[in-house]
Amino acid sequence: MTQATLFFRRVAASIGIALALSLTLAGCGAQAINEYASEKPALELRDYFNGTLDAYGIFTDRSGKVVKRFTVVITCTWSGDDGVLDEDFTYSDGTRQRRVWRLKHRGSGRYTGQADDIVGQADGRQSGNAFNWIYTMALPVDGTVYEVQFDDWMYLVNDKNMINKASMRKFGWRLGEVTLSFTKR
Repeated sequence: MTQATLFFRRVAASIGIALALSLTLAGCGAQAINEYASEKPALELRDYFNGTLDAYGIFTDRSGKVVKRFTVVITCTWSGDDGVLDEDFTYSDGTRQRRVWRLKHRGSGRYTGQADDIVGQADGRQSGNAFNWIYTMALPVDGTVYEVQFDDWMYLVNDKNMINKASMRKFGWRLGEVTLSFTKR
């Protein structure tokens, strides 16, 4: 066995051990939606996201530095179990973006969602005052589109206000967080 082969095997083994350790540690701190089952006020997603909402948010990088601020006006409508959330973003640099979510209530606190920049389908669960979305977004950055995984948590504070915190990851590595406050008109 050559020195180069031995070196690359050691590097690969080290990377494998580091990856296994990071995945193990990441699983230790994860919250579960059922932990919020008794929290009040109880969130009914179809009631809260119905009508017009205003949202104010920030994106922080992995060091916690605020790198972008934004506002969102969300127009929400439901027809039975099918919902549309039409989001109009205005960023601190003056740019604008629109995202239209198409949601489906699946019963028992479960929801699915799709939007043009969502890869596949978003899966969500509601329990007590909390809602958790898991999805992958195609995120454009400086001319390149990256597929980024979101773990998105919403917590109803009262009938008018909700707090949203979403962590962003790529290849298991934390990229940053999005924090939003929603106010129902």
